[in-house]
Amino acid sequence: MADRRTLRTTFTQDAARYDRARPHYPPGIFNDLAALAGIGPGCRVLEIGCGTGQATVPLAARGCEIVAVELGAEMAEAARHNLKRFPSAEVVHATFEEWPLPAEPFDVVFAATAFTWVDPEVRVPKAAAALRPGGALATVETHHVAGGTEAFFAEVQDCYERYDAETPKGLRLPAAYEVPRDSAEVDRSGLFGTAMFRRHELDLSYTTSEYLDVLSTYSGHRALPAETRTELLDCIGRLIDDRFRGRITKRYMFELRLAYRKRA
Repeated sequence: MADRRTLRTTFTQDAARYDRARPHYPPGIFNDLAALAGIGPGCRVLEIGCGTGQATVPLAARGCEIVAVELGAEMAEAARHNLKRFPSAEVVHATFEEWPLPAEPFDVVFAATAFTWVDPEVRVPKAAAALRPGGALATVETHHVAGGTEAFFAEVQDCYERYDAETPKGLRLPAAYEVPRDSAEVDRSGLFGTAMFRRHELDLSYTTSEYLDVLSTYSGHRALPAETRTELLDCIGRLIDDRFRGRITKRYMFELRLAYRKRA
């Protein structure tokens, strides 16, 4: 819990970089939410950990009425700026664990790459308490999977093993189909029906500076001592420039997990 609380605060230390560098969620995620959870005009959505609003803006553009709870002050301010044309979207600076739920329930509780950072003793039961019966808990996880410039991701392991002592030896990215679908936490709660999953893969191309920019938003990299982080990023940058002509492609897999709150 201490590590989770420490690491989750790293994201708000450079909101502008996060907003600029992080990949945006593919449109298919929001099409799935429309089909499975009914997002659209008048749908009440509680978003946990909105960051700078990268997933909030597409929800607001579909007409949802949104309350987005964000623990980082800088992130919350950036989200307000990005959502200023949507009066139906409100950003609250608070932790989800401590934020008091309003009396009126929500149709959807949504979290994009943020649910894992919430206290596991709180996140599922409080999400259920926020929902109307039959409402949907929808979470998106971002997975780094095999694909893109595969030779780079094999060779870059040497940089991580050299500068990050916690890196497992010989680590390799899994294929998308090897990433398990995990609904154990939701199932154990007894508060939701059977979870369903939808997956979307996306290849993004990066220059050296762009890739180092996105790495600088990851909590694990930001938590390294400053000198070690600089040496690690220098090693990665040299590899991209020297072996891959200054550009690599990375494959992401975005997984939507959705379950409906039981009616009784």
